[in-house]
Amino acid sequence: MKKEKNSLNSQINCLKGVGFKYYNLLFSLGIETIRDLLFYFPFRWDNFSNVKKIAQIKPNEKITILGQIVEIKNIRSFYKKLTITEALVKDETGNLKVVWFNQPFLTQNLIKGAKYRLNGKIKYSKNQLILQSPSYEKAKSFQAKNSDFDQLIPIYSITKGLTPKMLRYLIRQALEYIDQLNEYLPKEIIKNQKLISNVEAIKNIHFPQNFEMLKKAKKRLVFDELFIFQLNYQLKKYSFRKNKSPKISKKIPYIKKILKNLPFSLTNDQKIAIWEIINDLEKNSPMNRLLEGDVGSGKTIVATICALNTAQNNYQSVLMAPTEILAKQHFEQVTKLAKKHQSACAILTRSLTKILNSKTGKIEKIKKDQLKKLIKKGGIKIIVGTHSIIQKDVEFKNLALNIIDEQHRFGVMQRSFLTQKSQGNQKSTPHLLSMTATPIPRTLSLTIFGDLDISIINQLPKGRKKIITKIIPPDKRTDAYEFIRNQIEKGRQVFVICPLIEESEVLNTKAAEKEYEKLNKQIFPDLKIGLLHGKLKPKEKEKLMRNFSKNKISILVSTSVVEVGVDVPNASIMMIEGAERFGLSQLHQFRGRVGRGKYQSYCFLFTESPSSKTAQRLKYLEKTQNGFKLAQKDLDLRGPGEFLGHKQSGFSFFAIASLKDINLIKASRQEAQNLVEKDPDLKTCPILKKKMEKFKDVHFE
Repeated sequence: MKKEKNSLNSQINCLKGVGFKYYNLLFSLGIETIRDLLFYFPFRWDNFSNVKKIAQIKPNEKITILGQIVEIKNIRSFYKKLTITEALVKDETGNLKVVWFNQPFLTQNLIKGAKYRLNGKIKYSKNQLILQSPSYEKAKSFQAKNSDFDQLIPIYSITKGLTPKMLRYLIRQALEYIDQLNEYLPKEIIKNQKLISNVEAIKNIHFPQNFEMLKKAKKRLVFDELFIFQLNYQLKKYSFRKNKSPKISKKIPYIKKILKNLPFSLTNDQKIAIWEIINDLEKNSPMNRLLEGDVGSGKTIVATICALNTAQNNYQSVLMAPTEILAKQHFEQVTKLAKKHQSACAILTRSLTKILNSKTGKIEKIKKDQLKKLIKKGGIKIIVGTHSIIQKDVEFKNLALNIIDEQHRFGVMQRSFLTQKSQGNQKSTPHLLSMTATPIPRTLSLTIFGDLDISIINQLPKGRKKIITKIIPPDKRTDAYEFIRNQIEKGRQVFVICPLIEESEVLNTKAAEKEYEKLNKQIFPDLKIGLLHGKLKPKEKEKLMRNFSKNKISILVSTSVVEVGVDVPNASIMMIEGAERFGLSQLHQFRGRVGRGKYQSYCFLFTESPSSKTAQRLKYLEKTQNGFKLAQKDLDLRGPGEFLGHKQSGFSFFAIASLKDINLIKASRQEAQNLVEKDPDLKTCPILKKKMEKFKDVHFE
């Protein structure tokens, strides 16, 4: 009767055994309905089938033993305030010590004299073998019909007061409703990818029949998550490309003239990126391209050449940076080229309004209202700025190209608003070029930027010197400080980055202030030191960076918010405190803020950590200068969520998918593309269409 009355959307308190206490515990895990319970996946599966005798076990192996509990007790440890549960288990071949941490309730759950199967890892400590924190089940349940366990036992993340056994009991009840789960994947995709049904997948992800079925269940559920993720992007991409954009023709002689007049040669990657972008701009559907390049790889020059080509077509471009410091830096680079090629450009930020007069070649100050009028009339072809550009009173005549630097630092609403503004006086949608200096592995790019075409600059400009990177342990600090002083005496400058304590502006600022005090009073009391952190007002930051750029400050101490891409050619040393607290990619970003001039540059990784894993990880940075290789290593070590941050990447969406499986990523992307090409309105897939409506306003980034 229950199956008819309740559904997958029924509240979990309809299940037997779920009273007020368990309802609240499950709710704290994000489980409110029967459907939620079915999609609460195990994080591992223990194999209880391969039982070993106690006399046969060896250190560091994962084993299952069948033994009787001889004694069990709780011991209070004052070290780290732990409660240790100790048990002695025996079989016919010997005795074994078993320990659990902070689970005092086990003395009530495990019965002295009863037989249990215990599964866990064997450790060797104080001249004895110990089974540490094993999962367990009463031995008799393995012989019972419809036993709680078969061979593979699901292990879930639980909360205090909720036992693994209780959770499995509830999931078995929830599985009674599994036939109500509709199949939403098209039959063709299931056949192409050799997938089992979603019903079979859910059954076998919780209680696998065998290893083979567990493997198939994982494949199906991972594919589902990646496919939904990709389909969401492909549908948005299709919708975006239905819009019309201005056709920006390639002015080849003009571009050749620009390249000829450059004081340096572009790398092959830069030339390829320019060609890909200007080819996209010739289409009447909007470009949506990501320009991805390592620190200092020359993305701005690529974007500027494309903006100048757009100006030659008598259309406007915008280059939007996340901060005023970066906007000013971009403006300086843009004007160098625009001067030579008679193109009017301007900068618009909260406190800065300047214009390059295309006739005189001089940069002039201009009132904000005057600049806005010029932009509206189309007198300015390239506008550089911050989010000030998307204020309501800034209007464009014929904006055709949006260039967004460090695109992940702009919200979806900001980017969307800029696109809407661009359509103010016209019926076309501007082309979009996003740029990022964060090297992202190709596998990850395919997934997180499924709606973008990607251009990659993987080469650094010729003549760029390799940055010498060194790990500095505590006993080498004095030597490093002496070296830094010697470099400053030669006229060089130093960045000091303080460790990220946690996601707290206040705490990170305090860490920087503490480091500033130490350097200022104890280590370099005779030198001029500045302090930069996120709580400073924009004008204070601007003044500080200006003084640092002019070498009025020898050492700049900063939190990790120091601007990406800030260009101070005279800064030759990057000193990072608490280097073990940062990911490899972030450390590489910091390192890229030096080595921009003609001087040999250095990156010193200060660490107090005794961990051999930390040393091994940091040594990889010592050996490797390639940001993409470091990013791949970071992804392998830390996973995509930590690598990009959930807020940026949307990886909180994934419950089971691993982005290391490039084959499934490619397969899901290809199937999503094929489906949207054949049936963009999903008319042949009504169940899938209904499911995708939930993600209509979701941006996985």
